[in-house]
This record gives sequence, C-alpha cells and structure tokens, in this order.
Amino acid sequence: MNIAVIPARGGSKRIPRKNIREFCGQPMIARSIQAAIKSKCFEKIIVSTDDQEIAEVAENLGAEVPFMRPKSLSDDHTGTVPVIKHAVEWALGEGLSVERACCIYATAPFISPEDILTGLNVLSLQPVDYAFSVTSFPFPIQRAIKLNRDSHVEMFNPEMFHVRSQDLEEGWHDASQFYWGMVDAWLNEKVLFENAVGIKLPRYRVQDIDTEEDWVRAEAMFKVLEDVGRV
Repeated sequence: MNIAVIPARGGSKRIPRKNIREFCGQPMIARSIQAAIKSKCFEKIIVSTDDQEIAEVAENLGAEVPFMRPKSLSDDHTGTVPVIKHAVEWALGEGLSVERACCIYATAPFISPEDILTGLNVLSLQPVDYAFSVTSFPFPIQRAIKLNRDSHVEMFNPEMFHVRSQDLEEGWHDASQFYWGMVDAWLNEKVLFENAVGIKLPRYRVQDIDTEEDWVRAEAMFKVLEDVGRV
C-alpha cells in the first residue's frame, strides 16, 4: 500500500502559523490534502504535526492525524527524512503493509494530483529509492555571481564567462512539493538526492514560501493560474 505523509509542525518562525494561514481562501495545508485525495494514490493520508489546531484543521479537510509528533522531531533542526521515517514506523507498527510513502509538503499550493501520480509511476518502474519534484533554474547556474564584502561582483565559475549560454548544461533544483520514497529508503534514512529521479515541473508552478514576500508572490501567481485554469 501507499501512504501520504504531510509534515506540518506548529512552530514556524518566519511565517507564523503558515501551515494553516489562509491562502487564497483556504488554509494553506488544504491544497496539499486535496491534491493527495484527488490523486487516488493513497490508502492513508496522514498529517504529522505537534499542534492540536493544525490537527483539527487537517482532519476537517479529510486527512488523518493518528498520532501527535513528538517534540524531539518538532524543532527547527529536524529534517524531513526522520519525520517521514517516524510516520512509516507508526504505520508498520499498526500492521499496515506499506510499500511506498510520499512526503507532501503542507506549503505546496501549486501541487497537482497528476504530478503525484507521475511520481508514483516513475518510482514503480525504475530501481530507485526516491522520485521527487524538480524545476529548472531560469538562468544558467554556471554564470552565477556573488558579492564580496565591498559589494564587488565575483563569478562562482569565472572559467565559464566566455561560454555561450546555449552551450551550458541546464541546472535543476528541488521544487519542494513532494517526495515519493520506497519504505526501506525512509527507514534507512537514505539521502534524498543520491538514487532518485526528478519529476519535472514548469517554473510557473513552483514557489518556495519562506518569507512574507514569498507569500505575496505565491498568492498572486495562484490567482493568475486559477483565472486561466492551470491550478
């Protein structure tokens, strides 16, 4: 069986209560739960949280909160993999024969059921540990620059200055929406990026949300995509 695990702790610092803050008319976490339900991939959709209010919102939206996440896995330094491992261990302890688990971030309003299903199909057909969402950088990463203490410009890769942009290899990054993984990969805390396939998403459906500026941009993007029927 397949389960979805949505991490949603209550202690967000940069955007307080962001997992359940209203985003375009719904609690932010609603988009993730709805996409998981519509994908029809999962026998269980579990929200892993340490917060009672988040738990109540999640249950009202159709997810399960069968346990409260321990404090040891709810601080600012705990990564994604241990949280999913904890949920998988709970499911196995309940006698569920879980084969795959999909981590879906609670702050992924552009996630689609179709992308989740694509990830499942890829993981089912290829001998990999993970399949997760990626998108391309809008500018060649080989031409990236940095500013020194005097705000003077320096290239990270100055040897690439004279290389034509069309001759540079395209760069991709984690889209921070979902991570399908085989149960053994989660239980053994295997590194996400070592034996994985990327599920390509268009850049217009990817927005990291860590600051108020990110939030405003994401809402504006969502409203435009909603108007043209793309979300």
